[in-house]
Amino acid sequence: MSEHQNSEVITKGKIDKAINLLKSQKPKEREDVSDRETIRKMRRYIEKLTSDKYGYTYDEISEMLKGLGINLAGSRIKYLIGELKKSSRRRHQASDNGDSSMSVQGATENQQAVVESSESEEAPVKSTRGKSKK
Repeated sequence: MSEHQNSEVITKGKIDKAINLLKSQKPKEREDVSDRETIRKMRRYIEKLTSDKYGYTYDEISEMLKGLGINLAGSRIKYLIGELKKSSRRRHQASDNGDSSMSVQGATENQQAVVESSESEEAPVKSTRGKSKK
């Protein structure tokens, strides 16, 4: 077997041009989108409709979307919204602390400080809240 069907010579110049061509390519626009990406794009509107003000359920939103050919169960929509909230909360906390490893270390230090302070307060503290002085 031969490796090259076409016996054309490949020069270093052609390789450089090929590399530049490949580097300059933009991502292709996908026609199909995952469930998670679908809900991520619609999250703001779904949360608005499921708020107390609008009062829609996830199942009702599921029915609306079925009319457009988006077949996601209400429970799946609710789950994905929850996952998106968790991931955005994690990102927000990491950006507040600068580094996720620092946030874990800080949380551990805080927990130790709480334990130490609660151990040092063995004597009960009397509350004077709600009592009026006469």
